[in-house]
Amino acid sequence: MSSDTPKMLEAAGFTEDDMRNNAVFAHAIRHSRLPLCITDPSKPDEPIVFANPAFCELTGYTEADFVGKNCRFLQGPETTQESIDQIRAALSSNAVAMVEIVNYRKSGEKFINALQIGPVYDEDGNLVFRFGSQLDVSQVREKERKVAALKTEELLHRLKNIVNVMTVVIKMTGRSVTDPKEYGKKIVDRLTALGQAHFATISPDTPKVLQFRELAQMLLVAYAPLGEAQVRLSGDDVSIPEQSVTALTLLLHELATNAVKHGSLGVECGAVDLTWQVTTDGALRVIWQERDGPQVSQPEAGKWVAHCEIAGRGIRRVADI
Repeated sequence: MSSDTPKMLEAAGFTEDDMRNNAVFAHAIRHSRLPLCITDPSKPDEPIVFANPAFCELTGYTEADFVGKNCRFLQGPETTQESIDQIRAALSSNAVAMVEIVNYRKSGEKFINALQIGPVYDEDGNLVFRFGSQLDVSQVREKERKVAALKTEELLHRLKNIVNVMTVVIKMTGRSVTDPKEYGKKIVDRLTALGQAHFATISPDTPKVLQFRELAQMLLVAYAPLGEAQVRLSGDDVSIPEQSVTALTLLLHELATNAVKHGSLGVECGAVDLTWQVTTDGALRVIWQERDGPQVSQPEAGKWVAHCEIAGRGIRRVADI
């Protein structure tokens, strides 16, 4: 304890005896918005000797429910042995540690508790108390779980698209190439380009800012079974910020996949014109136009959210992004 501590305690209305008797702890903990509890390691089974109102609000228990009990009363069916072992290790070493553990409220509702525990020593270095602070991170972890699930779903969707596109690439290449070696090389080149395009747009190393032309060139040429001959790009130099790259990538993936399976990129004479411009109000207008593809018909209501124009063997789609 520093030489200034007695003066600070006296000014606050506390004495050193109050410190030892837990008055300072009680005052500080009681008014904290962070759920906190204090346990006494000198007593059998290290019971809770104090907790603040925020702890009661989080768990749904009153002081009468838990004072004199070990904190394990918050555990339940989904509490893992791993988290329990981590807590025991921290207690045995008197370390400050943070452990995520599944706990249960009095109502039976579970929550993910980011529990931080640590020792409290007196001026002689003796362990007198142990503190535990609780933080409900259930919503954070649920959000992370949903994001991970969406990523998995998107990857599976892309994988299915790749298989469909590979089938068309193999068929169309086989029609135009008769030499086995040339056929094999073209197949490998097209599939390599397709794989690289997918990996490049899902990699964590993707540049934070991309040029729209660069993104479109990489994806469309990779999807087109005959390569650059089936793609024509035209538009302004537009930088795509990081937060928009994923959405535009998905849009181009879907358009290209659909064109390979059902549209102009699925026939040898077909092609895609992609043009774009920034409007006066700052929106990115993207126009996807397919030429010389199979006969098309007007889509059902709700099948395409952007403006769509149908004309014979071509289709023109306009999206303001």
